[in-house]
Amino acid sequence: MAADPSSATPSTPAAHDQGTRPGGRLTLWGVAAAILAVGVLGGHHGVSVTTDVARGSGANAVQADPHRVGEALPRSAPTRLLIPKIAVNAPFTALTTNASGQLQPPPAANTNLVGWYSKGAAPGEAGTSIIAGHVDTATSAAVFANLDELKAGDRFSVERADGSRADFVVDSAETFEKDKFPSRRVYADAPRPEARLITCAGDYDHSVKDYTENLVVFAHLV
Repeated sequence: MAADPSSATPSTPAAHDQGTRPGGRLTLWGVAAAILAVGVLGGHHGVSVTTDVARGSGANAVQADPHRVGEALPRSAPTRLLIPKIAVNAPFTALTTNASGQLQPPPAANTNLVGWYSKGAAPGEAGTSIIAGHVDTATSAAVFANLDELKAGDRFSVERADGSRADFVVDSAETFEKDKFPSRRVYADAPRPEARLITCAGDYDHSVKDYTENLVVFAHLV
């Protein structure tokens, strides 16, 4: 699996920033999200996500004002990610961190699978929801193979276990060198419902079996 994206662990925030959400769930920063290893989504050792996915249809109906912020939804686990522009229609799996605080990637065997950091905000809930997917595997492209085609104003949706759907609009899509990854900006909690779609990008470094960059799509609920 690929390496941690940052060369050093950022400073721990002050105690009052490390609170819990209702129900005792730790916020992203409260579980040291600054050192979540986005790098684990890189390399040909578990980088899975898809080109053979079926086209989603539900998200095509989104016509909301891109500057409007949708009202936060109650917590509910995500079940499916729909990104019509790049033909993503993928189920979710819950992701956790290991003992070193690194985010564990979705299983490499399933190229059409995305992961959600389950101790953070659920997509549509107030806060920052982290959704990660592989760009490829050793043998094929994966679910976020075309994530770099998303631009500001594009839409995607998340179907949720309670039957509701969270619709998002892309604010920006940016690429960062892994050794200069802006952890605080990407992972810090947000007062409004936001989402980050994360995968690998850049060149593949065969010496370390990892990609040199990460692509992050920033979005908010509409």
